[in-house]
Amino acid sequence: MRKESRLRIIMIVSTVLLCTCIFPVSSCAALKGGCSKVNITPPVGVWLSGYASRDRPSDDIHDDLYARALVLDNGSNAVAIISVDLLWVPPQITSQVRAIVKDKTGIPQQNVLISATHTHFGPRIFSPTKLGPEDAHDKIDASYISTLVKKMANSVFIARKNMQGVTLGAARGRISEIVYNRRTRTPDGSVKMSFSLAPEVIATRRIIRGQDGSTRVTFTLPPEEPQLTFGPIDPQAWILRVDDSDGKIVGSVINFACHAVSGSGFDDWFYSISADFPGQTTRLVEQAEGGICLFTPGTSGNIVPLKRGKQARLQIGKAIAGEAIRRLQFVPTTDEIEIEAMTTEVTMPLKPDLSPDRIMDAGAEKKHLTTEFQILRLGDVYILGLPGEVLVEIGLEIKQRAGVEKLLVIALANDPIGYVCPGKAYDEGGYESGTGTNLAKGAGEIMVEQALDLISRIRSGK
Repeated sequence: MRKESRLRIIMIVSTVLLCTCIFPVSSCAALKGGCSKVNITPPVGVWLSGYASRDRPSDDIHDDLYARALVLDNGSNAVAIISVDLLWVPPQITSQVRAIVKDKTGIPQQNVLISATHTHFGPRIFSPTKLGPEDAHDKIDASYISTLVKKMANSVFIARKNMQGVTLGAARGRISEIVYNRRTRTPDGSVKMSFSLAPEVIATRRIIRGQDGSTRVTFTLPPEEPQLTFGPIDPQAWILRVDDSDGKIVGSVINFACHAVSGSGFDDWFYSISADFPGQTTRLVEQAEGGICLFTPGTSGNIVPLKRGKQARLQIGKAIAGEAIRRLQFVPTTDEIEIEAMTTEVTMPLKPDLSPDRIMDAGAEKKHLTTEFQILRLGDVYILGLPGEVLVEIGLEIKQRAGVEKLLVIALANDPIGYVCPGKAYDEGGYESGTGTNLAKGAGEIMVEQALDLISRIRSGK
């Protein structure tokens, strides 16, 4: 009898050890993920949001607008990323969408990141716009906004419903030839805005990589004109790949710094609703690779397309899509992904004399504005969500100092607060630090330090 008991115990222990070897215990459950896209195209006639000087209703639809969502869940935590074809997403909409998602799915509000692709050919959805408060409410379609909020939340519901076992990986690409820094410096050190360049100037393009790792796209002006110094760009294009169990793409995320204004170079499409080059980019990736592709803007406050017009919009979309498709081919992926998310409230100083035609928080005190920074960690991939149109120098400094290899910096996340500029931009002049923002000098430095602190906190688990 005792011999049988001993044999039974030995068999049980052996079975446990065997199972442990075959099915090792992991700190997180197998990763699940899902993607979706929901059409948010407004009706023709809505007022567009991108240009104060060309203010009139839309008269056509060039291509559809979408809310695209990625949901990831490792069994102990879940996050949702929403990329939406809008100029920006005001905090009122962010809070509504997050609340609905939390109520219907249980995903914590701080785990939901909403980013606008920054197309300048999307509907006006927020009254304190670049055009000022006068008659602003008469130019907003309230019924469309109500539907928009529901559709943005629906994109998360559908992505969650589509969840399956997935693996995740990230790759870094590089694109330098399609953008430049529009804040050009004159010989006396002041800034002259170069919103677009003549074809003969574009033909002189040179890409210069500094010993410090910086990249500048520079040009030679005609000899009769003063030569200009062109500032840095961010050439990094980050691509996330989400695969199913067969290695097929469920979804992808592209992060690249460029203003979505390529469609502003021609009049016959100027008043057409369009997702601009981000729409072209995502369509091409989806056609070539399958799945759903999300586009998120980097810190592109002063970064614009090399060319504008019908052909340029297609070319830029193809160039970014081509680099994404190339990098997607050999991305190592894993399902052992720890998921974390944090947000922090940040106070930014306001100018004493506020520009009447710029965004500010209507509930803020006169001396400051309160906003939110967000960080998501997906294993060794970090996604930093920053509000506003952030100048590239700020994003480059964060990347340089963060000490994180796989860091995506997404601007225009959750809250539009106008342009966010480094301190020297206020001394140099120019649009972004002048009438382009109500934020006071010092706001850019606050953004850098607070962003680095947030990254440090999530890395340390505090």
